Amino acid sequence: MASLRRINQEDLRNHNLSVVLDTLLRAEKPISRADLAKETGLTKATLSLLASMLIDSGVVQEGEPVVSTTYGRPSTPLEIHGGSIAGIGLQINTDGYGCLALDLNGDTLGQEWVSEDMTGTDPYEIFAKLDAMTFPLESRLKRRGCKVVGAGLALPGIVTDDMWLLVARNLGWENVNLTRFNVVRRLDVAAGNEAKMAAIAQIPGYATERASFLNVVDRTDSFIYLSTDIGIGGAVVRDGEVVMGSHGFAGEIGHLSVAMNGPLCSCGRHGCLEAFAGRRALVEAAGIAEDGDATSSEAIDTFLQRWRAGDSDVAKVVDQAADALVSAIASAVNLVDVDTVLLGGLWTHFGDELATVLEGRLRSEILGYPNARIRVFVPPVALHPSLYGAAETGLRRFIENPLGYMGEK
Repeated sequence: MASLRRINQEDLRNHNLSVVLDTLLRAEKPISRADLAKETGLTKATLSLLASMLIDSGVVQEGEPVVSTTYGRPSTPLEIHGGSIAGIGLQINTDGYGCLALDLNGDTLGQEWVSEDMTGTDPYEIFAKLDAMTFPLESRLKRRGCKVVGAGLALPGIVTDDMWLLVARNLGWENVNLTRFNVVRRLDVAAGNEAKMAAIAQIPGYATERASFLNVVDRTDSFIYLSTDIGIGGAVVRDGEVVMGSHGFAGEIGHLSVAMNGPLCSCGRHGCLEAFAGRRALVEAAGIAEDGDATSSEAIDTFLQRWRAGDSDVAKVVDQAADALVSAIASAVNLVDVDTVLLGGLWTHFGDELATVLEGRLRSEILGYPNARIRVFVPPVALHPSLYGAAETGLRRFIENPLGYMGEK
């Protein structure tokens, strides 16, 4: 019985530490022990003990005392201590691969990206390159006294909970057992779809200190995230958590049908959103390039340059793609009942202008309008957001189980 009571006390302490860390990450500014106790519902004595544990572990530090406008002693706020804990993000995408390390402050401790056409590559060769890229970063963090607590891996395909990449059509990969690769085993990587990882990067306070520029959604908001590359991925976030679905496939908006007799999609069906609004589809429809050449960075750069120059053919293609986006987004929004959409990937280049156009066209398509309104934004984390989300996935392991790492050397 004594052993059982000891285990329960440790579990409770671990939970309370997690609650305190979550509260500190979500806070818009450093917060005192007294205010933390009020916010979390913990007693002042319990909060004081937990704060001491976090300070002794180098995870939290005391800020400068704040003098109150009323009578009483100055309060000493607590704040996240950067550089002590890190999560590593890994990504393999159609246009390259890379790694990135983040601390709890959201500061980048190291990163590297190699731009390369990944279509038709060998998974073993690419993971070997990713391993060789990541190991020196791990070594640098260790020398700095920074503990790596976890890692995430973003992939442009369907990833199962047991770490199989079922298919990544735009890479040409199928049925890849991710646990075979050394970097995955060494870092105990959690893998996921790149769109879901990118969505995590948009959630303020998910696993890093809330950044001032993350002001589009709040920590517990619900939204749909669209990630547009060669194909189109998507994620549904409900109350600040990514919805995975029964098999991890939730949010695959790119393969919603927007035209029953539309063009052939890479998935083998006709009329998918991806066949109208994916990068390859846009470039081919504008007559800039075809087949493999249509996925090159040069082709999409030409497409964007012509759009900015007011090219009528490109403008027509973008307008048709916007109609397809409206159809798919409206179906998704009406199904899951959220009021916010974030446009990631390629569509970030079109800025707020496209967001405003889509928002206007969506109004007549949303059930319950005008009582139910829809907001469309270009997300604040736009460059390699999946890398950031993957790193936060690694950091989240520490947030959810701090005692599992605080005692390690």
